[in-house]
Formats: sequence, structure tokens, C-alpha cells
Amino acid sequence: MRTTTVTTWSLEQTSPADLVPVQVPDAASGIRIVRSEVPSPEFSRFLYTAVGGDVTWLDRLPWSHEQWRAHLERPGVETWVAYEHGTPAGYMELEAQPEGTVEIVYFGLIAGFRGRRIGGHLLSYGTARAWDLADRWEGLEPTRRVWLHTCSLDGEHAVANYEKRGFRLFATKTEEQPETAPPGPWPGAHA
Repeated sequence: MRTTTVTTWSLEQTSPADLVPVQVPDAASGIRIVRSEVPSPEFSRFLYTAVGGDVTWLDRLPWSHEQWRAHLERPGVETWVAYEHGTPAGYMELEAQPEGTVEIVYFGLIAGFRGRRIGGHLLSYGTARAWDLADRWEGLEPTRRVWLHTCSLDGEHAVANYEKRGFRLFATKTEEQPETAPPGPWPGAHA
């Protein structure tokens, strides 16, 4: 079996003051970010495959409809979606964890929307929502830490975008993984 070397970087913010937001796009850009408030396994799976299909997001592909639903209905799990003129462009999934920690579990843009200054805005907005997550969920501890991880299989500008938004590196891991071709957003997309 062929393997590939994958580096994973873990980054964090430990104060809301760490966030360095980008300038909010003007209204003419058609960019808006909306929380997907109704848990929808179909919509969440669409976002997951559309954004992650070309960067080897594989872990949730085997999930059943019920697994998606159970995950999305957990208190403190939120999906924030970036739209450009009404079309989904990307998303961010937040997940509350113990002791006031919030993980940005997934973040990314659909390939056709990358490089259009949407990612910095989505990351800024979504990170601010991670910091005020407890305000929307009864029983959650106030956020004391926001963290995420990215890897060398993700977009080439991922780490730089996170660092520009005020995230600091706290761990790096390199390992060999089985070489896997990205599935694409739908079967045969890379054919």
C-alpha cells in the first residue's frame, strides 16, 4: 500500500481579543453568513462533500442519516454557511467541548468560491460566533478557548489564513497515511 506524509497543525485562540477579523464585505458583494438553525443531515452532508470532496475529507462519508441527525442535534453544535448571492459558498461547523472549549471542526469553501475573499470573512465571523457560543445555548460554559486543526491535504493557504485571524500554533504532527484519492463532491467528479 502506498502512503503519503501528512502534517497536521493544531491552532488556538485563548481570548476573544486574539481574533483579528477581516473587513466585512460590502452589501454589493452579495456575501452573507447565516446559521443553519434547523438540523438537516441532507444539507450538512451536502456541505461536507461539496467543500471537502477535493481535499480528502473522508471520516463522515460512511455516516448514516441517523448519525448525522444525532450529531447535529447535540447542544453546542452549530453550522454557519457563507452564501454569495444566495448560493452556498462554504461553511464552518462549531462544536462545544468540555471546560469552555469550542472546536472549529470543519471550515472551508467549495472549490469554485476559493480565492474570492470569502474565507477570511467566514473564518472571522465564525470564530466570533465560537467566542459567544454559550450565549445561544443554555448550560454551556463561557468559551475560554477556540481551536482547530488543519493538515497538508487541506488548501495551501489554510494555515496562513488561520494565523492572520489570530490563531497560534500549539502542536504539529507528521505521520504516514494510506494514499487516498479525494472522492470529489460527487462520484466521478475528478474523472
